[in-house]
Amino acid sequence: MPKLKRPADEAEVGEDSAEFIESLSRGLRVIEAFGAERRPMTLSDIAKACDLPRATARRVLLTLRKSGYVTSDERLFALTPRVLGLASAYLASNQISAVLQPLMDEVSATAKEVCSLAILDGDDAVFVARASPARVFSAGIDLGYRLPLFCTSVGRVLLGRLDNDELTATIEAMNLAAQTPETIVDKPTVVATIIADRTRGYSLVDREAEPGFRSIAVPIRRYDGAIVAAANIGAHVDRITTGEMIDRFLPPLQRMAKEAQPLIV
Repeated sequence: MPKLKRPADEAEVGEDSAEFIESLSRGLRVIEAFGAERRPMTLSDIAKACDLPRATARRVLLTLRKSGYVTSDERLFALTPRVLGLASAYLASNQISAVLQPLMDEVSATAKEVCSLAILDGDDAVFVARASPARVFSAGIDLGYRLPLFCTSVGRVLLGRLDNDELTATIEAMNLAAQTPETIVDKPTVVATIIADRTRGYSLVDREAEPGFRSIAVPIRRYDGAIVAAANIGAHVDRITTGEMIDRFLPPLQRMAKEAQPLIV
């Protein structure tokens, strides 16, 4: 079972700092642990995943249960729907999602595919908005879903915000674990690919993040040109070629990015 790493700034502030609230940090780590495991968890599960003493994990869980964020049958603990309020607060206050959503709806309708929006968070791209075409069923990535930066179209676009030296240092510090047989894990090659993507203004990843799946992404820039997000469209390889993705999906994505830039401050 993977342990949840403490945020980097937690170590920087230090437990003896008056600015740092250790109990709040522990509570948030416990909530995150449920998302990482995707199942109800025992007290021992939580303590191990969060690297906490059992007694501490128990106090955190009881506090979250009292506050309505956790439910329990005295053996297994699970999150309640109230946790969705935390995500709703973020989405409601996030300017990028608010600006992009209607534009993404137009792109999705034009392309007849799911259009998703991701932002940078650590070594991952996190999806914060999604638009689907008007049809009975459409598969796509859920909000809050995380993907590695180095092998995804949105991730490579987001890494393109770094200059060459920063990019090289960032990739060198990453553990590049192959997601599929097609995943590029050679670090100099990954760096060179991201630089090339930055130059041409988009990234197209073919079966590196998921078998049989390819996607194309463009940077979303704010008014001053800084990259703040990435928007993509993906499809299974049996439905579309890479050339068709460039011809069909790239133009509407680029138009959306151009329309959004002066609106994002």
